[in-house]
Amino acid sequence: MTGRYLLLGMIAGLIAGLLAFGVGRVWGEPPVAAAIAIEEANSAAEAEADHAATHEAATHEHGTTDAGSTVVASSESAAPAGHSHGGDEEALVSRETQAGFGLLTGMLVFGAGLGGIFGLAFALIEGRFSHLSAQATSAIMAGLGYVMVIIVPQLKYPANPPAVGHGETIGMRTQLYFAMLLLSIIAMVIAVAIARSSTNRWQSGIIATIAYLGLVTAAGFVLPTINEVPADFPGDLLWHFRTVSLVIEAVLWGGIGLIFGWLVQRSWNHTPAHRTRLA
Repeated sequence: MTGRYLLLGMIAGLIAGLLAFGVGRVWGEPPVAAAIAIEEANSAAEAEADHAATHEAATHEHGTTDAGSTVVASSESAAPAGHSHGGDEEALVSRETQAGFGLLTGMLVFGAGLGGIFGLAFALIEGRFSHLSAQATSAIMAGLGYVMVIIVPQLKYPANPPAVGHGETIGMRTQLYFAMLLLSIIAMVIAVAIARSSTNRWQSGIIATIAYLGLVTAAGFVLPTINEVPADFPGDLLWHFRTVSLVIEAVLWGGIGLIFGWLVQRSWNHTPAHRTRLA
């Protein structure tokens, strides 16, 4: 059944990826486009400032030489019409392609991969750690996975739009994000073990929840905080981008959990062994 769960997970991931693409295309692209416009405007302003400073220094230097050199400097400084800041260079991939086919391809591939992993995890959990229905088990897995993989890491290191962040710190930021993700996974494993350690499900569930929240909170305090948002960056745009990022992930995880559970339950209903077990 493991291979079948893998296949059903990938199918569920493809469908969920398509749904997430729709959300990202409609609600996610506007803040991205606005952030890119800010980034391009800042880059153009910096280029103009650098060019003006260079031109002023060159003019001052040539002004101290003889008259012939001054004439040459004046003729050179009179040629800004041929100067380029690089803004006219065409991108290898247009924004329309990135926002359309590129986003669709990325979401489908990522959704299929995540769905496949989800299916393998279900094969490990079903019958060993959970005796609920396929739909209930799948929904619980998706909810816990969303909290563990998305919510907790992004509370510490939230997603940033273009124009936010420095290129030289991207390596450190990536390492810290995955460190928080790993600690969140470890905390969830410990919490699940606590929840299963007692026959009193309500009491053990409460203790497990407190343990998880305590562990990830401690991890959040230990790991360094990174805030590279410019002071003049629009707060509403930043909030919109981060909120939509969480919504897209919620659609992806929720879609996989619900669709996969329905597919597996439907498969069980046509399998004699599972029909006997459910009866």
